Amino acid sequence: MASQEIEALASALARLPGLGPRSARRAVLWLVKRRETSLPQLLDALAGVKETLVECSVCGNVDTRDSCGICADPKRDARSLCVVEDVADLWALDRARLFTGTYHVLGGRLSALDGVRPEDLSIGQLVARIEAGGIDEIVLAMNATLEGQTTAHYIAERLEDLPVRITQLAHGLPVGGELDYLDEGTLAQALRARRPVS
Repeated sequence: MASQEIEALASALARLPGLGPRSARRAVLWLVKRRETSLPQLLDALAGVKETLVECSVCGNVDTRDSCGICADPKRDARSLCVVEDVADLWALDRARLFTGTYHVLGGRLSALDGVRPEDLSIGQLVARIEAGGIDEIVLAMNATLEGQTTAHYIAERLEDLPVRITQLAHGLPVGGELDYLDEGTLAQALRARRPVS
């Protein structure tokens, strides 16, 4: 049996996505074996992020500065805006380096079962960004789930009277799939095959 502190660390790590109790214990053992080199680096990195982490006031991305690196990048095409459910989706799309515009993070998706309503998401901020002008195309990059498609449909209805072209990712994405778990090839095809929302 490990000490209470080591068990607490393993328990905290087990709450991270993709780590269960066994994987967390393995990570703790790895850190213990390398406590002189790896543990201080991890602690310094965590402390640095804790002190500087902010949510971008423009798009909702998570970064260590406001505006985030994407919104502050002058090489980005500000006329094209990709709307995603979560920061993980933004990171997945941007990692593929195929979309050169900017992003808007909704902070979730509509879900009657979970009690998530339109006012719980940043849809109002999205409409305000578009009404401010300078945006020609909205790419709805919702996950290929029932809730994701419901959210995309709701947003398309909210934006139909605004002077923007609305497209969405191609439905070549697997049903029930989430953007964060897709490979760059699948994301590339989905972005290239985007089409108008009907």
